[in-house]
Amino acid sequence: MLVGEMRDLETIALALTAAETGLLVFGTLHTNNARKTVDRMVDAFPADRQPQARTMLANSLRGVVAQLLLKRSDRPGRIAVNEILIANAAVAAIIREGATHKLQDIIVSGRAQGMQFMDDAIWALLEKGIVSPHEAFMKAIDKSRFKPFLSDGEEALADAAGGIRNDEKRPPGNLSRPVGARAQVRAR
Repeated sequence: MLVGEMRDLETIALALTAAETGLLVFGTLHTNNARKTVDRMVDAFPADRQPQARTMLANSLRGVVAQLLLKRSDRPGRIAVNEILIANAAVAAIIREGATHKLQDIIVSGRAQGMQFMDDAIWALLEKGIVSPHEAFMKAIDKSRFKPFLSDGEEALADAAGGIRNDEKRPPGNLSRPVGARAQVRAR
């Protein structure tokens, strides 16, 4: 069964129910990576139904392919880059727990099983000169990985887009405020 854009609760619930009955269901969502896909499906449900939705998804999901289009630097046009998540026992457990932030680690470590992390796919295109450092940075999940390849003039852009300035460090989990800024706030 092919479900076009899964935008609303009714469509997502119908797709999950069909998958639970044994039907092979393909669906599309406008998300940038596997984690956001899982989160969007679960978040469509009211809070009191989300544990049930996570269980249904964990039991039925077989895979996620997320795709981005990047501007080519080697010739006119765009090129597709994909993140691939293949469901296994660890993926199902993570979805059931609601700990989707751990999916990235599963994808990276699941390379031998055919999984591919979006940033690794972008990195491969950057190394081959198919995309520019600017385009790679703008589409990346971990922007700090691509920031060293930007020109000096793009440093301000990198900081505005979520990159960490070279003189700043953030503790794990602190995505909003650099350590230096926190110290300055306390000193006032």
